[in-house]
Amino acid sequence: MSRLRITDTSLRDAHQSLWATRMTTEDMIPILEQLDNIGYNSLEVWGGATFDVCLRYLNEDPWERLRIIRQHVKNTRLQMLLRGQSLLGYAHYPDDVVEKFVEKSAEYGIDIFRIFDALNDIRNLEAPINAVKKVGKHVQACVVYTISPVHTMEHFVETARQLKDMGADSICIKDMAGLLAPYQSYELVKLLKENLCLPVQLHTHYIGGLAVGACLKAAEAGVDVVDTASVPMAFGSSQPPVETIVRALQGTEWDTDLNLHGLFEIAEHFEEIRKRAGYERGVTRITDMKVFEHQVPGGMISNLVSQLEEQQAVHRLGEVLDEIPRVRKDLGYPPLVTPTSQIVGIQAVLNVLMGERYKLCPGEVKDYVRGFYGKSPVPIAPEVREKIIGDEDVITVRPADLIEPGWERAVQESRELAQNEEDILSYALFPQVAIKFFEYRKERGVPLYEPIKGRGESEAIEEPSARKASSPAVPRKIQRPVRRPANEGAEEVNIDEVRELILLFDETNLTEMEIQNQDFKLNLRKSSGARNSNQGSPLAADWSAGLEEESLPQDTPELHEDAMAVVSPMVGTFYRAPAPDAPPFVEVGDLVEAGQTLCIVEAMKLMNEIKSDIKGIIVEIMVENAQPVEYGQTMFLIAKE
Repeated sequence: MSRLRITDTSLRDAHQSLWATRMTTEDMIPILEQLDNIGYNSLEVWGGATFDVCLRYLNEDPWERLRIIRQHVKNTRLQMLLRGQSLLGYAHYPDDVVEKFVEKSAEYGIDIFRIFDALNDIRNLEAPINAVKKVGKHVQACVVYTISPVHTMEHFVETARQLKDMGADSICIKDMAGLLAPYQSYELVKLLKENLCLPVQLHTHYIGGLAVGACLKAAEAGVDVVDTASVPMAFGSSQPPVETIVRALQGTEWDTDLNLHGLFEIAEHFEEIRKRAGYERGVTRITDMKVFEHQVPGGMISNLVSQLEEQQAVHRLGEVLDEIPRVRKDLGYPPLVTPTSQIVGIQAVLNVLMGERYKLCPGEVKDYVRGFYGKSPVPIAPEVREKIIGDEDVITVRPADLIEPGWERAVQESRELAQNEEDILSYALFPQVAIKFFEYRKERGVPLYEPIKGRGESEAIEEPSARKASSPAVPRKIQRPVRRPANEGAEEVNIDEVRELILLFDETNLTEMEIQNQDFKLNLRKSSGARNSNQGSPLAADWSAGLEEESLPQDTPELHEDAMAVVSPMVGTFYRAPAPDAPPFVEVGDLVEAGQTLCIVEAMKLMNEIKSDIKGIIVEIMVENAQPVEYGQTMFLIAKE
């Protein structure tokens, strides 16, 4: 046996697990050279949620981050996490996009591609493995570890054997939820080493409190590399601390030879970031210790809590954790790792928030049931499948075989704002998010980064043509009251109460009436034909928010007795169309059927299709495209047909 080698996850999975991936590139730069000189086997610096978060929340270009890291790290191999055919997203991408992404990532400095599929469906690893082999980089293929009636040691060994046959250079045991107990760790590592003759690496999380023991027993069994994090970002839902592993193995045959003094100097840097940002230390809570019941992985715990906070439902975390294993069983025991952790987790959240199981199912949940993510470990029960997708067929081929090539389409769709191939890839993976970032970059005048010297320059993209003129706004037939932010304490106007006031007013001889409170003003006046009459003639209603009075067009119809408000079931972002270049789902005046999609609310990393419960006519669209919506906020008014 030889010394145990270490991969450091501080710049990727550690802050993803504890800090919702919020460490900035600026925070990383001062410590990069020290990390490079420690003697790590590799540094995990990219992939997972980092790409999405850079664009969505940090207003950083993820390609620029990787370029900077490579510029400072000259001796240590850089590693990234790749979600198989899903790359860095939550759905499968076309093969040509996968190949282009791997090629560009290698050009920017990635040496080791850790590739996994959430379902251990090796068909979803074919394209990325072939792409990595094509650019001559290291393929580390993952066996995703979980516990279920079908996930046995024999299953894991057979999966690893197939991955070796596909060209894997090493095998990673990916224990994303900290479920691997010490003696199971020893057994699995020993079996893999005996049957494969490949290097084996262990990735585990501390969430259930067993990670240090699992790493030490894995070392005894002959594991080649383990993942750890600097102590300010260790413990809790993150990896075990490197300082503990190094000290525990000093003087043994597995001694890591890493310098503890240097490790603690690095830890001081990350501790300062932690204190400045106000992040908690990684701790193991009671809900974490229950991981063997709910199996929520380390990378999702912090996000799940923040998502429930956004939905103003963090007090229901216990209910959600109870619901997750029920949903997982319903969906055929998928391992809970991105994207299936989001698929199962968000469906559990929606089941709890909606008060009815599977009443609202995001498109990603439906696609999973349809087979578009791969084959579930256990067939989904017919009654569950019918509730989610009705009588639709389930595919049996490799999902990516059904996806049209996407690179040229992305080139054309993004050409107005994309300035190089890296931008096109960002758009191909996250269209809505990338466009927002490109616009931010253009408004702020952020300069494009310089090409990497010696690694080849991106091909120039033609200058964007003038933007297409936006289509004229559709006139609204009912002027809605302006909705104040939720934190100002304003309540949504009750349409039924307003209708009652109008009907009462119509019974009087008054021609005008004004009602006002601190949140809104309602001016009512009878049309000319109705004045001095009690015939119940149509009324014109002038609604405002205490700011200004706006008169309606003369052709304003009367308020429909059966108008229904469609409200957002969650906090998120409202999108009128399925893609930036696609036409809206509905327009004002459209007749919609019950079950027809009205819009998408992006929330908790998933695109949730909001459907109409009734047949009727769209009276008003009350939210602008790409704008945030609050829980319970009215998005549409529909007049029953």
